[in-house]
Amino acid sequence: MIEVLTNPDNLVALLSLTALEIVLGVDNIVFIAIITSRLPAEKQALAYRVGLFGAMFMRIGLLLVINWVIGLTEPLVTIRGHEISGRDLVLHLGGLFLIGKSAHEIYDKVEKLEAHGQIAAKPASLVFAVIQIMLLDIVFSLDSVITAVGMVDEIAIMIAAVVAAIGVMLVFAKRIGDFVNRHPSMKILALSFLLLIGVLLVAESLDQHVNKGYIYFAMAFALLIELINMRFRKKHTIAESPHEPPPT
Repeated sequence: MIEVLTNPDNLVALLSLTALEIVLGVDNIVFIAIITSRLPAEKQALAYRVGLFGAMFMRIGLLLVINWVIGLTEPLVTIRGHEISGRDLVLHLGGLFLIGKSAHEIYDKVEKLEAHGQIAAKPASLVFAVIQIMLLDIVFSLDSVITAVGMVDEIAIMIAAVVAAIGVMLVFAKRIGDFVNRHPSMKILALSFLLLIGVLLVAESLDQHVNKGYIYFAMAFALLIELINMRFRKKHTIAESPHEPPPT
C-alpha cells in the first residue's frame, strides 16, 4: 500500500476519490440523521458509529466483488425496447424506498400531532435503524463504486478512499445530525432533499439522466436560504421579546 501511494498519480487519485466519496456521502449522512432521530438520545451516537462502520464494510465488500458490480450494468430483460439491468432495479427500488420513507416522515412531522401538540414519534429499534442505514448505503454507493473503477486501477486505493471518507463522515455526521434534529424546519428541508434524491434515483433507473450538479446546486441554494431564514427568525424573536422589568 505504501508503494502504491508513493506514486504521485496514485496519490492524486486517492485524494480525488476520497473527495468524491465524501460528497456522495452527504446523502447518507442526512438519511442517518433522519433514521436515528427516532432513537433514544443515548443510542443515537452508537447508531451513527455502527451504521457508518457497517456502511464502510458494505462498500469495501462491493469493491471486492467489483466484477459482479460491473456486471449489474448488463441488461437483464428488455421491455418495449427499454433494457433493464440489475443496477436499474437496485436504483429503482432504493429510490422508491427513499420517496416513501421521506413522504412518510414529512407526514409524521406535519400532520400527526398528539393531544399536547407534540409530534407523535414512534420509538425505533437500534438494530432496525442500522439495517436501514446499511441497506440504503448500497444504493447510495453503487454508482460511486462503479465510478471509482473508471478513476482508479488499484483496488487498494479504492478501499483507502472509502476508509478515509467514512472517517471524515464519523467526525461530522453526529454534528450534522444534531443540527438537523435541533431545527424542525431544517429536518423538513433534509427530508425534502431525500425525497428529491429518491426521485433522481428512480429517474436514473429509467435512463432519464439528470445532471447531479443541478440537483446539488438546488439543494445548496435551498440550504443557504433556510440558514438566512433561521438567522432572521432568531434576530426577529430577540427584537420582539419583552424586556425584563426593572428590579423594584
